[in-house]
Amino acid sequence: MKEKLNEQTQQSPDYRLIFSDIIDKKFPHKKKDCERILKKDYLSALDIITLNQMIFGVSDKEAENFNQKHKSYNKADILEILNYQKNNRLSNLQTSLKFKTSRNTIAKWRKLYNNLN
Repeated sequence: MKEKLNEQTQQSPDYRLIFSDIIDKKFPHKKKDCERILKKDYLSALDIITLNQMIFGVSDKEAENFNQKHKSYNKADILEILNYQKNNRLSNLQTSLKFKTSRNTIAKWRKLYNNLN
C-alpha cells in the first residue's frame, strides 16, 4: 500500500484536495455523497472518474470522446480493472463497455499481466 501512496504522490496531482475544493466551493450539497471515496487512502483512476461523474454528472458526447482519448491507467488501476473483470466473470467486450476502453486494450492488458493474477 505504501508503494501506491508513494507512486501517487510523486506522479499525480492531489486529486483529493482538488475535488474537496471543488465540492466546498461549487457543490456543497454533494459533499456527503462523495465523502466515502474522498476518505480512501489511495484514489485510483477509477475513483477519480467516479468522483468526476458524481460531481459534474454525465458529460456530452463530444467532451466524453475528448476525455476518453486522454485517459491513462497505471499498473495498479489496470490490475483493479482486470480483477473486476475476473470477479464479475465479464468478457473483454463487457469490460470494455463498462470502463469505456477498447476490447483490444483489455486483451493487451490481460496478456501483459496474465502472470500476475
